[in-house]
Amino acid sequence: MDRPPDATANAIRGALARGEVATALAAADRWRHAAPDAAEPFFLAGVASAMLGQVSAGIALIEQAIERDGRGEFHAQLARLYTLVRRDDAAARALAAAETAPPGDALGRDTMGCVYARLGDHAASLPHFAAAVRLEPANPAFRYNHAAALSFVGRQAEAEDALEALIARAPADARAHHLLAGLRRQTPERHHVDRLAAARAAATVPRDRLLLGYALAKELDDLADPHGAFAILAQTNAEHRATLPYRFADDAAIFDAIEACWATAAAQPASDTPSAAPILVVGMPRTGTTLVDRILSSHPEVESAGELQALPLAVKAAAGTRERRVLDPDTIRAAARADPAAIGRDYLARAAPHVAGRRPRFVDKFPGNFLYLGLIARALPQAAIVCLRRDALDTVLANFRNLFAVGSRYYNYSYDLLDTAAYYQRFDRLMALWRAALPGRVLELGYEALVEDQAGQTRRLLDHCGLSWSDACLDFQANAAPVSTPSAAQVRRPLYRDAVGRWRRHAEALEPARAFLRSRGIAVE
Repeated sequence: MDRPPDATANAIRGALARGEVATALAAADRWRHAAPDAAEPFFLAGVASAMLGQVSAGIALIEQAIERDGRGEFHAQLARLYTLVRRDDAAARALAAAETAPPGDALGRDTMGCVYARLGDHAASLPHFAAAVRLEPANPAFRYNHAAALSFVGRQAEAEDALEALIARAPADARAHHLLAGLRRQTPERHHVDRLAAARAAATVPRDRLLLGYALAKELDDLADPHGAFAILAQTNAEHRATLPYRFADDAAIFDAIEACWATAAAQPASDTPSAAPILVVGMPRTGTTLVDRILSSHPEVESAGELQALPLAVKAAAGTRERRVLDPDTIRAAARADPAAIGRDYLARAAPHVAGRRPRFVDKFPGNFLYLGLIARALPQAAIVCLRRDALDTVLANFRNLFAVGSRYYNYSYDLLDTAAYYQRFDRLMALWRAALPGRVLELGYEALVEDQAGQTRRLLDHCGLSWSDACLDFQANAAPVSTPSAAQVRRPLYRDAVGRWRRHAEALEPARAFLRSRGIAVE
């Protein structure tokens, strides 16, 4: 090379920072062919390849860089790429290697924090996010990641301070406003309604309007303005729904395929199934799945693995279909003919990086696993399955008023009230199938019953899971484990009744959903 290596590296890194990725890749390729023993050109070529969508090629190049130089920055970026291809076990190993000599730059430390968060270890992510903020305090993304991690581990006051510091630097940061609104119940003395209304009025980017709309609706609801809150929520959801290529018929086709293929799946021979006994907590979102996860993981024999994608990915791998969506009718049809034992073993292997292993049992609380209950029963015969049930209208309202992962197709129904009601109706119908097909395998636990009789329903829950009684399960709010769902603030409080019958505050607005459910034979008041 004509220039010294440092100058070449800086030029390539500068091109990557400016978004000139193809130029950066070409320069890195020339450098690595001219200096095949140097590590940095392989690393930079790997980063550029991944940015161009060639993640597997990027992994191979960074692995070659690490063969030449095992610096922390290389391991951190490799861990990130492993998570993109769902190789969580490899990502955990790469993180451990990076910890021996952590990157010295803010991006590298933030990357390590993000990978820890992706693996569900929010406590381990915190020092890396803090280091990133310390090294580059002007970066709002680093500050947001740090604040989110603080909230996940229950350090709400510190998270609030961190978000206010972020907003002081970046007043239009919609993610920060949205996270701040959800940290606690707002009060007439302490709220952000005027600031949120002004930020939303000024916002032009659709995603920012979505986040700010949800934040404003949440705070108005906290301040006992249900009509104003619902009006903002309905407008916000309608704006976002108009941008989605979603039809409820696509979800209906998935339910249809599950129902049609169950006989085939039930007839598949299953030999050498795993003896492991995970606990799967399922149900419609926002029905108490996080609460039950906290109750169970307060037991001395149980730990929480969080919301895993391990089962959907194991089923997708067994099906071998090429459609990018994890779940679609073709995948369901192919998985129905797969070996259930292989699905069970693959599930446990994918779950392993998310389980600390300090206790004998673990909980996977991904609500959407209700779609797979037949396969779970065949693949994991010792698994305990708990499905949360909640009042139909409260469930519809809770799904409509909570912002889930924006880019996930799982939740596209939730931006329209009638789509949400229709999704609930199909969930209810599918649970009737599992109830008949799997007698005794699924405990259907009522959220309202749990609120009304905490001790009795907790005993019923523990009995179903094969667990002895533990008083700690009644004191679940003392559980210090991280929570990264919209329920993070709620489950750090003792059991409360505020959410029971919440739909009545919005009865007029919910009348179309109520009429729909009644017309489908679902009991509503």
